[in-house]
Amino acid sequence: MAAARPAPLAEAAPRVRAHPSYAPHRAVLLLASADLCAALLGACLSVLAWHRVDASLVPSFYASMWPVALLFPLCYAAYGLYPAFGRSAAEELRKLTICTSLVFAALVVTIFLLKDADSYSRATLLLAWGQTVVLVPSLRAVVRTACAERNWWGSPVAVAGPGAVKIAEMLEAHPRLGLRPVAVLSDFGSMSPAGQNFGTRRVILTLGGLSQGQALAAFSQCSEIFSEVTVIPDLAGFASLWVEASDLNGTVSLEIRQRLLQPSSRMIKRLVDLALVAAGSVVLLPLVALIAVAIKLTSRGPILYGQVRRGRGGRPFKAWKFRSMVANADEVLAEYLKQDPQLREEWRRTQKLRNDPRITLVGRFLRRTSLDELPQFWNVVTGEMSVVGPRPIVTDEIARYGDAYISYKRVTPGLTGLWQVSGRNRLAYEARVSLDTYYIRNWSPWLDLYILARTVTAVLLARGAY
Repeated sequence: MAAARPAPLAEAAPRVRAHPSYAPHRAVLLLASADLCAALLGACLSVLAWHRVDASLVPSFYASMWPVALLFPLCYAAYGLYPAFGRSAAEELRKLTICTSLVFAALVVTIFLLKDADSYSRATLLLAWGQTVVLVPSLRAVVRTACAERNWWGSPVAVAGPGAVKIAEMLEAHPRLGLRPVAVLSDFGSMSPAGQNFGTRRVILTLGGLSQGQALAAFSQCSEIFSEVTVIPDLAGFASLWVEASDLNGTVSLEIRQRLLQPSSRMIKRLVDLALVAAGSVVLLPLVALIAVAIKLTSRGPILYGQVRRGRGGRPFKAWKFRSMVANADEVLAEYLKQDPQLREEWRRTQKLRNDPRITLVGRFLRRTSLDELPQFWNVVTGEMSVVGPRPIVTDEIARYGDAYISYKRVTPGLTGLWQVSGRNRLAYEARVSLDTYYIRNWSPWLDLYILARTVTAVLLARGAY
């Protein structure tokens, strides 16, 4: 029996744009150049740094090895990292780290096989690896940020199906992804292959709301026109990263692992937390002492403030912060909310106030720089919090999380997370809940690394902090 033809989803003609002069080859050239520069810079910095430790090291000897840097873009190309449009940042970071490590491993093996190991400094190679792992994704991020708004950046893509408009709007709102919608086809009846030219070989097909027969017919139509078809199944709310597709005796199956709920993943995350706290304590302890003195000298009241939050299993714990408000903060807030309806509404929507009358002068600086949260490293040591995780919430917020709270209480809340690096207080409350849920379902060490890198930028630029 023939598959049913999907019913028209809109009477209007498809939205087809004039085709901008997209130039994916230019993006490839820029990204490859950035990768090559990162590899060369990492090598130079490591040689110069170790030369200061070991004067017998000869920089000119390593300078003659510059052609080795060409291996990095070649390896990245083999892994499909040019131009990598549409790839998630965490997945790109994972592949870049693996490729970089493979190149250095191959280099070490080659040196060993040539029996010339004594001529090379192992410390220099280790430093070069570490710096290249950091520099490559960093320079790539600079390129994507600088070029994302350019007319030529990206690759054209058509979007078809019931959710075409929503997906197209999402792609337009995130130009760094590099998928630029040139046609939005919400009416399958307008997809006749005869003479159709959408200016792209790729289509994103959304299947939400379609029956199996309609979905197969829609896929067949797209396959007649486009050589590349990306299918978005009707799986709203499922994990989207690290999903593996396989053939189960002729049936497409998706393997979705809740990694953050696995004991081995929890152990790894815990060990990484303790390592980060230990590494940061050398720098942070003197800063903590300085902030404590500043708070004590400028306002009355305790140095620390502990607020009861909900952690793993729904258990309450005290999340510690440097006190950034006046001592009688609750009374001051109640009085201001009673007098000002606009403040009352802002508090109801976000549980935050942009111009909070309770904050002290030192407290305002601490909040803008996020230094008020440094005492939460103690919560990390005790296991009540993790360095990266969903935002710790108070009891009154449980109702606002709704069904998402079931997932929330299965994990440990974090000092930083997707909420903090995605706009913080500028986000609507529903967006915060959505980001926490996304993190729980899609966790991996690579996602944590991505968030930590973004945290540094967010703190330095004080994005959304008040």
